[in-house]
Amino acid sequence: MFMRMIYDEKLAQAAYLIGCQRSGEAIVIDPERDVDRYIRLAAENGLRIVAVAETHIHADFVSGARELAEAIGAKVYVSDEGGLDWRSEWLDARVAGGSYLHQRLRDGDTFSIGLIELRVMHTPGHTPEHIAFLVTDRGAGASEPMGMASGDFIFVGDLGRPDLLETAAGQTGAMEPAARRLFATVSKLSFVPDYVQVWPAHGAGSACGKALGAVPTSTIGYERRYNPAIRAATADERTFVNFILRDQPEPPLYFARMKHLNRVGPPLLGCVPFPPQIAMADLARLDAKRVAIADTRSWDDFAYGHIPGALSFPLSNAFNTEAASMIRPEEDVFLVIDAEHLEEAVRDLIRVGVDQLRGWCPAAEINAAAADAGSAAHLVTIPEISATAAAEALAAGRVNYLDVRRAAEFVAGHAPGAQNIAHIRLAGRLDEVPRDKPLVVGCRSGARSARAAALLQREGLTVMNLAGGIMAWERARAPIVREPAVQREVPA
Repeated sequence: MFMRMIYDEKLAQAAYLIGCQRSGEAIVIDPERDVDRYIRLAAENGLRIVAVAETHIHADFVSGARELAEAIGAKVYVSDEGGLDWRSEWLDARVAGGSYLHQRLRDGDTFSIGLIELRVMHTPGHTPEHIAFLVTDRGAGASEPMGMASGDFIFVGDLGRPDLLETAAGQTGAMEPAARRLFATVSKLSFVPDYVQVWPAHGAGSACGKALGAVPTSTIGYERRYNPAIRAATADERTFVNFILRDQPEPPLYFARMKHLNRVGPPLLGCVPFPPQIAMADLARLDAKRVAIADTRSWDDFAYGHIPGALSFPLSNAFNTEAASMIRPEEDVFLVIDAEHLEEAVRDLIRVGVDQLRGWCPAAEINAAAADAGSAAHLVTIPEISATAAAEALAAGRVNYLDVRRAAEFVAGHAPGAQNIAHIRLAGRLDEVPRDKPLVVGCRSGARSARAAALLQREGLTVMNLAGGIMAWERARAPIVREPAVQREVPA
C-alpha cells in the first residue's frame, strides 16, 4: 500500500493519496481544488487516481472532488448520512451533461481501490453527514485496518468542533445538539483497535478545532489516553458538551460561503489560473471600493505607502484565511506581489474560493513609488500609534479603540472602553464600528490589527494601528480591564 499526506501549511489541511501498488490505482481523500498536485504525485509513484472521497462537506476550503471527477473521471465517494440537507448536490451536474460516476455511502459500507479496502464509519458531530474511512491493506494479507482517515472527527489532541453550524452558518440552537451527537460518536471508538493510525484532515492552526496538535498523525490508542476532548467524553454527556463548546475560536467569515459552495458544487477551474501583469498606473486608476487590491507586501512597506483602498495581506500562514474573510465574493481581485510568489498566492486564493483574479502588479513598482516624493503623493499611509500615546488619547476621549482579537483573548485583558470584533469576522460587522472619532485598532502584537486597519481605511475610517498591540500596552503600564470568562453551562 502507498500512502502520502499532502499538507497545506496555510490552511493546516491534509489530503491523503492512498494507492494499491499491485493494481496501480489510487484514491485521494479530502483534496483541495488545485488537483494537479495529486495527479502529479500519483504519476511520480506509478499510480493513477481512479477515485476521490470526502469525509464531509468542508467549510474551510473549496473541495477538489468535483475537479478530479471532471478532469480525469475519478469516481466520487461521498456521504449519504445526515439527511437531505447534507447531501452533495453536484453529482448530477457534469459539464457535458449527465452524472459523475459516484456512490453515496452509509455507515458500514465498504469499497475497494485495488486491494485496499475502505470501510465507512458515520461520525456525526462536527457535521451531521461526517464519515471516516477505516483503511485495510488486503494486498498485504491484513484483515484489520491500518489507519483511519478521520477527517474532522479526530485530530491529534482534539475533536472537530460541533459549533460551526451555529457560529459560522447562523443555525441558532444547533451547537448543543451537535455536541451531543459528537459525544455519542466518540463511543464508537471502543470498536477501533488501539494500533489504528489516525490520519486527520487538519493540524495545528486550523480553525476546525481549538487545540489541534502540531504532530501530523497519531493512533487511536494514544488519542484515547491523552486527547483531552476524548477524555472528557469518558465522564458524562454534560461534562463533554461543556468542554467541547468552551473557548472555541470565532470562525472565519468565509466558512458559511464555503459550506454552501461545496454542497451545491464548486465552479470548475480546469487549471490553475494566472492573471496578467498590469502597471501601477493602471492599478491606481481602479476604483478600490469596487475591486479588491490585495497587497502582499510587508506591513512596514504597506503602511509607508499603498494604493488608496488597498487591503493588506502579507504572505503569512494567515494569508488565504484573512483574504477570504475580507474580500467580498463578488469582487474582482488585483494582487500587488513579487513575481516569484505569484503562483503561491494564486493557489492559496483559489483554495478558498477567491477566483476572480484579474491582474497583478509587481510589488517593486509600489515600493519605488513610495520612495519617490512625486509618486508618493498618489499613495496613502496608515500611521501607527504607541501604546502610551494611545492610552492618553483614549483617556482624553479623542479616539475609540477596536480590539480585533478573539473574544477569549479580549476578556483576559483589554483597554478600558474597547470594543471587540475578531478581525476575521470584521467585514461582516462593519456597521458596528464607531465612526465619530479616529479609531485605534489593536490586537496582541499588531499583526491582526494591521489587516483590520487596512480594511477599515478602505471603508473610509480614520485609523491608527496600535504598535506592538496589547503586549506593548501592558509594558507601558496602561490601564487594563479583565473580565471573568462567561462559560455557557449545558443543563444536565
